[in-house]
Amino acid sequence: MSSITTALRFLVHSNLFISLATVSVAVTTVLLADLPLEPLPLFIVFAATMFVYTVNRFTDLEEDEQNVPQRAAFTKRYGTLWLSAGIALYVAAVGIAVALALPGAVYMLLPLAVVFLYSVGGVKQIFLVKNLVVGFAWGAIPLGVGYYYGQLRSPEILFLFAYITTMITIAAVIFDVKDIEGDRAEGIPTVPNLFGPHRTRILSLLATVAVAAAVVALVVGGAVPREFLVVLAMNAYVCAYVPFATTDRGPLYYGFVVDGEHVFLAAVVLALEWLVW
Repeated sequence: MSSITTALRFLVHSNLFISLATVSVAVTTVLLADLPLEPLPLFIVFAATMFVYTVNRFTDLEEDEQNVPQRAAFTKRYGTLWLSAGIALYVAAVGIAVALALPGAVYMLLPLAVVFLYSVGGVKQIFLVKNLVVGFAWGAIPLGVGYYYGQLRSPEILFLFAYITTMITIAAVIFDVKDIEGDRAEGIPTVPNLFGPHRTRILSLLATVAVAAAVVALVVGGAVPREFLVVLAMNAYVCAYVPFATTDRGPLYYGFVVDGEHVFLAAVVLALEWLVW
């Protein structure tokens, strides 16, 4: 078990797992929108995520020393190496997009804007804004996939944009439970700080159920195909982990279990693609 824990901690602290999670969003989008699965958009998503989250590890280092000391220690020891890798991957992704004259290559600069807003721009000091920035950043993945395949305005892409944005915003609020002490010390207003962990969990559960109801309504109303009911698997997953999101949970709970929601959904979609669709 210790070796498994060590491996999982490495995946989480190195940002490899969170990068896999964003790639999972792209895979889910491609499959549900019935688009051909190609490696290039997956690589672009992986590279952008590695860059953004590794930069964030450095800008949040002081905060992590209080909230997530093991992650802070990992950043101090190996951070420069992973930052170099993140920058190299991001530059390579931008270079490929420009060289191939991909439509919307200019939007490859959006990760830089996200880094500035979240890590430098002071959005953390505004209630809920930092959660929304994270939500919209992840929601941009289905939009990017839609742009790449020329399907930006399709109902499937727009649905997944709204769904992913909302669900990630909920997850970002839950993530703040583990950072209560550090956020209070930094004067960062969050839902857990203002309402407490218990009410935060209740509000998150209610929001997740409301999203599930909206999904069912859209499918029943014919706005999106019935195959999109598969996303309810992630709503169930979220409802299963939210009650256990407490301040004493370690970084693996939030970095692997919570961040694993999109890996879980992609696995379910892939399984159904193979077995049924």
